[in-house]
Amino acid sequence: MVYKWCVVPQCTNTTISSPHKLFVSVPTNPKRRKMWLRLARRDPKSILAHTNVFMCEDHFNMEKDTINYLKYKMGFSQKILLADEAVPTKFHCQEDRRSRLPDAGPSREVFFKRQRIDIVTECLRRHSTTTHTESLQNDDMIQEIIEPKELPKTQDKETITDPIITVEKAVQETKKVNTHFRSKAVQTRCQNKSISTSPWKVSTISHFTSPINIKPCHLQPLQSEVVKAVKRNIFLVDEKSDSDISCFESGLLSPFGATSVKVTDSDSNVTDTNENIEKLQCLKNTLRLIEKKPLMYIGISKECYFLIELLHRHTNINREHILLCLKKIRLNSTFSELEDNFGISLSYASKLFLRNLPIISSFLKPFIVNLDKNLIKRNLPIAFRHNYHNVSCIIDCLEIDIQKPSKALHQALTWSEYKKGNTVKYLISCTPNGLVNYVSQGFGGRASDVTIVENCNFLDGLQQGTCILADRGFKHLEQILHEKGIKLLRPPSVNAGAKLSKTEVRQTKIIASLRIHIERVIRRVREFHMLKQHSVINTNICRGLDHVIIIACALINLQDSLIK
Repeated sequence: MVYKWCVVPQCTNTTISSPHKLFVSVPTNPKRRKMWLRLARRDPKSILAHTNVFMCEDHFNMEKDTINYLKYKMGFSQKILLADEAVPTKFHCQEDRRSRLPDAGPSREVFFKRQRIDIVTECLRRHSTTTHTESLQNDDMIQEIIEPKELPKTQDKETITDPIITVEKAVQETKKVNTHFRSKAVQTRCQNKSISTSPWKVSTISHFTSPINIKPCHLQPLQSEVVKAVKRNIFLVDEKSDSDISCFESGLLSPFGATSVKVTDSDSNVTDTNENIEKLQCLKNTLRLIEKKPLMYIGISKECYFLIELLHRHTNINREHILLCLKKIRLNSTFSELEDNFGISLSYASKLFLRNLPIISSFLKPFIVNLDKNLIKRNLPIAFRHNYHNVSCIIDCLEIDIQKPSKALHQALTWSEYKKGNTVKYLISCTPNGLVNYVSQGFGGRASDVTIVENCNFLDGLQQGTCILADRGFKHLEQILHEKGIKLLRPPSVNAGAKLSKTEVRQTKIIASLRIHIERVIRRVREFHMLKQHSVINTNICRGLDHVIIIACALINLQDSLIK
């Protein structure tokens, strides 16, 4: 621990005598350092500029002068931070400065108390003088009223004069006038009364007979159905106030101004109707865009768009729901986007997608056709006809990233060393002209290519004498295919430390140029954004991933041919 002492003269605090107190370092900025030392009454020249000196917390208002005082006290910060404008202001250790400090010395309560007493006395004196003057003026006025004036002399003796009553000031009694008035709360109390019992004929004037030209309001047919009953409240004053001028007589309140019309339950219904109109408009715009560019939105060309109608007839699924599922697969739109596009709720869109996937895949699965060997030969591309006319299919595996499963066993089964993540693996086969003829069910990413071929029913649909074109990864499949009379054509293997001969290099290039067609098929599958690379499939949708692959491969077969 570094020994610290307070640089303020007459302050005896150190880290030894006061270990629990905070010590703040004096700034190194020359201007601020000079100002701090002068406030502490220490000569700045007596301390070198590079010397690190400190001041204790007794000379600061730590709560106002620091930024992180509470965090430091609670233990969340290890270092106290001063504000930029902080300066030492407390110097109680210096006796000669106590009287000049704002919080030093005795309070001046006696002075302020005497001052308040003098002010009150002066106010009372002025009030008494004013009251005495007013009373004298009132007495003079009363004297003039009560004392009789000299009456003119009457010449007629028969004239009778009224007796004059004289009242002394001391005996005079001022009559107390009890003014009856109401408070504002009572005076403005209103009640709602029915039109039939109201004395005021309110809203009984027809606009046909009224001198005021009232324009009738014509509602739209859509809004007229929404508007409910109209409630009318008539506000009347229960009792007339005691004031001489009535509100109704003065024209401050008119019968027409006292009537208010309130529409109940209409605003919410109008809002709901506007939302329904917006949803319907969004649905129309979405359907219009899909019909205009179906290949971009759902993966079907304009020539094959009639399949939507056929699918609707055979499966009884709404056209909008079919387009929703295909749009989700093609563009991988979130269910929030589908909610806005099709005017349905988010949860309902998710249910529709998972419920309709198996039905749509079962309808489109016949488009993945396992063609006959002779039919494939008749449509063989030119590149295969010379040396590889026996090739009937090209195979490869496709991996799709998924979310990390919650169970450890599933994590281990789906882990792929090649992708360095959790994946689902599929075997895809296509004919030499790029037509998909087989798609396997999903396997965990841990499974090898040979394991997938052995456990799926791909080999059951092959005829004897068929030639399969594959990659080097299917090397161990050769023995199994040989037992079934099927030939495997793959690039030659490379031993460790050995080089390929010229013949083997040439053969590798030829096979790679022919195998490229399965890569082009996989690229078309990846054009469906839900199956795109690094497009992680949600765990809830993984159960329908097999159906998604079947739908994507079926729609690929309906597109233009790969080889033209």
